[in-house]
Amino acid sequence: MQSIFKASVAALALGAVAAPAFAESHTLSGDLRIISDMSNPAPRAVMEGLAADFGAMHPELNVELTIVDREAWKTQIRNALGANPPDVVNWYAANRMAPYVSAGLFEDITDMYENGDLTGLDSVKGALTIDGRQWGVPYTYYQWGVYYREDIFNELGLTEPTTFDEEIANCQVILDSGRKCYTIGTKFLWTAGGWFDYMNMRTNGFDFHMQLARGEVEWTDPRVRETFANWRKLIDMGAFIDDHQSYSWQEALNFMIDGEAAAYLMGNFAVAPLREAGLSDDQIDFYQFPMIADVPQGEDAPTDTFHIPSGAENKEAARAFLQFVTSPDVQTEINSGDGLGQLPVNANSGVDADEFLEQGFEMLTTNAEGGVAQFFDRDFPAEMASVGMEGLQEFMVFPDNLDDILERLEDARQRIYE
Repeated sequence: MQSIFKASVAALALGAVAAPAFAESHTLSGDLRIISDMSNPAPRAVMEGLAADFGAMHPELNVELTIVDREAWKTQIRNALGANPPDVVNWYAANRMAPYVSAGLFEDITDMYENGDLTGLDSVKGALTIDGRQWGVPYTYYQWGVYYREDIFNELGLTEPTTFDEEIANCQVILDSGRKCYTIGTKFLWTAGGWFDYMNMRTNGFDFHMQLARGEVEWTDPRVRETFANWRKLIDMGAFIDDHQSYSWQEALNFMIDGEAAAYLMGNFAVAPLREAGLSDDQIDFYQFPMIADVPQGEDAPTDTFHIPSGAENKEAARAFLQFVTSPDVQTEINSGDGLGQLPVNANSGVDADEFLEQGFEMLTTNAEGGVAQFFDRDFPAEMASVGMEGLQEFMVFPDNLDDILERLEDARQRIYE
C-alpha cells in the first residue's frame, strides 16, 4: 500500500475537501526533509502516504522521507537534531519531549495554536506544552480504561461503575463468584504504572499527578500515601490475580479469556488479542476508570507526535506539513483500520465503526478539563520511571513494604531531579 490517501487527495484537487488554509496560501518550494520512526509495516505505509500526498499537493516542493527503526530512533534522535537537522521528526509528547525542548532542539510553534492554524486539538494540547508554550503536534493516540467481560457482569447482575465505591462493591460480587476482579501481568513492570496513574489521577487529580512526574512533590507526601491507601483497598480484597509478577501482559490476558478474571485495566491494543482468542464484542466491553475524589478525570492516552527541529531549514514547509497531518480528514484517514487503527486526536475527525474506538474517542475528546497523561514511563524521567515501577510492582505483591518503597522513591526523586 503506497498511499492510503489517494481518494482524499483527489477530493482536495476537486475542492470537495478543503486543504488547510496555511497550505493553500503559500507556494511551498525547496526540500522538506522528514525523519520518521514509523518503521513497522502499517505505520510505514501511513508515513509514506502522508509524504507522497503532501508532495502531490505542493508540486514545487521536494519531500524527502527517511524512515528509521523505531527503537534505534530513541538513541539516534539527539544526534539527528544536532548537525544538519531535518525539517520534521517523529517523537512523543510530554516528558519524552522535555529534554529536547530544554536543549533548544525543538521549535516553538505556539503561534500556530494561537492563530488558528491548528484546531480541534484541545484534549492533548497540554501534553505538547512546556513553560506555557507548545512544541509539536499530535497525530495519533489510544485510550486506556477498564476492559471487562460483559457476559460475566450480566450473569452477576452488575453494571458499569462510575464511582470507586461502586467499583469495590462490584469487585466483592465478582470475588464471591469465585473469580478475580482484575487480571494483570507485572513481569515487565509497566502495567503496574497504569494502575498507579489512574489511582493517583482519581485520588488527587491530573495536575497533581503531573507535579509528581516533574519531581515537584515528595513521594512521602500524605496525598501520595492516600493514593496507595485507595489502591490497597483492592489489593487487600484479593482483587488481582495471584502471582501476577510471573506473567507478561499478554499472558495475563488468558485469565480474562478463560473467565477466571472479569476485567483488565489496559490500553485499547488489548482488544485485538481478545477478539483473536474467540471473545465476541457481545462478551467484552469498556468503561472509564471510575471517580474516587471530586477531581478532573485525567486519562492515560499515549500520544505520538511530530516536531520541527529548531535548526530546520524549511520551517515554512514544515509548519504546513504539521497543519496538514493534524487536519480532521487526514487524521481520520491515518487512524482508520486501514492505517494505524488508533484514535485521531482532532476532535472534528471521525473514527471507524468500532465500539471501543468510538467509546475511546468520545471519552478523550470530551476530556479537555481533565487532561491527558502519557503513561507512567513517558511522563516520568526514564530513571525515575524505572525505579518507580519497581516500587509499584513490589507494593502490589508486598503492600506492607510501602514505607520503605516510598523512602526509596523519595531518595531517587531527590537524586534524579537535582
